[in-house]
Amino acid sequence: MKKLIGITLKCLKVVLALLLLLTITVIIYMRHPLFGEKPSGKRLELIKKSPHYKDGQFQNIHNTPQLTEGYTMGGVLYDFLFKKRLRLRPVDSLPSVKTNLLNLAPDQDVLVWFGHSSYFIQAGGKRFLADPVFSGSASPLPGGTKAFKGADIYTTDDFPEIDYLFISHDHYDHLDYKTMLALKNKVHKVICGLGVGAHLERWGYTPDQIIETDWWQDVNLGDGFAVHTAPTRHFSGRSFARNNTLWQSYVLQTPAMKIYIGGDSGYDTHFAEIGRKFGPIDFAILENGQYDLAWKYIHMQPEEVLQAAKDLKAKRLLPVHSSKFTLGNHPWDEPLKRIKAIADIPLATPMIGELVDLHNEQQPFAEWWKGVN
Repeated sequence: MKKLIGITLKCLKVVLALLLLLTITVIIYMRHPLFGEKPSGKRLELIKKSPHYKDGQFQNIHNTPQLTEGYTMGGVLYDFLFKKRLRLRPVDSLPSVKTNLLNLAPDQDVLVWFGHSSYFIQAGGKRFLADPVFSGSASPLPGGTKAFKGADIYTTDDFPEIDYLFISHDHYDHLDYKTMLALKNKVHKVICGLGVGAHLERWGYTPDQIIETDWWQDVNLGDGFAVHTAPTRHFSGRSFARNNTLWQSYVLQTPAMKIYIGGDSGYDTHFAEIGRKFGPIDFAILENGQYDLAWKYIHMQPEEVLQAAKDLKAKRLLPVHSSKFTLGNHPWDEPLKRIKAIADIPLATPMIGELVDLHNEQQPFAEWWKGVN
């Protein structure tokens, strides 16, 4: 019996030592700059004055559980690890077009999508970029959440100077550390939610490069351009702390049109409110992918995406948040199939890199996902 107790104690000591080593490793790794920086000082004081910041966190307009009623984190994790899921990633390389962004005529009003939620807009002679992720990964862990084959044909070297870079929120699939470092000297201004500037300053962006905003603010960009900030229904966080930076969407007003830059959002009343305040929207960009009924409050199903576009009074819809990373449990091409089957407003479904004419509602697009295994 004494021998058995001795062996048990030795095993326990080994386990405790391993747990201690793992804890120390995690603590050291969490100090890596890719995790960003918590807001502090004057930035934190400004955050505390926001009407959307309560009880030490930013809050959504309505109660927004991380998981839908009836689901548990344990159950979701079990399904993720053990439930058979089909076609989460394409086997084939995705078809794409390599548009040369450096040779665009200044008078072209166009958009180029890079998969997931990254896209370039040129309108009225100015250049905009949203949520750029070009590191090939949407995870802070080495080897995690890799981009699909063919979805990473662009690098930061392919970009001209960017007048305004929009960040919708600070999740890794929207705010990418390596990409932001590489773009730093090409970006004139970054527009982001309250608190996100702390990450950017840690990464070497200067305070005069950063425009931090709350919901329902107007930013005059000059030359007939303006940005109106608006809510989304989501959350934020790059480490264990949640909701200490603000998630948001944007209405980009150019001299010729209004473009909605949606970020991530569950369906809610804010889309109709944005439509009332700023509609009609000429071109709406909305998330359509990585959804699941288990987290219906923070990501939309395709049917809700279409309704959100109608709430915005959108004349045309570009569905994004698909075709680059696996973050949900659905087949990789399901979001495009579902939205295409129900759309009753003009839909833009370009392949990665394809040039989208922002003024041509009748521009045809091939169903490029068909036949891709």
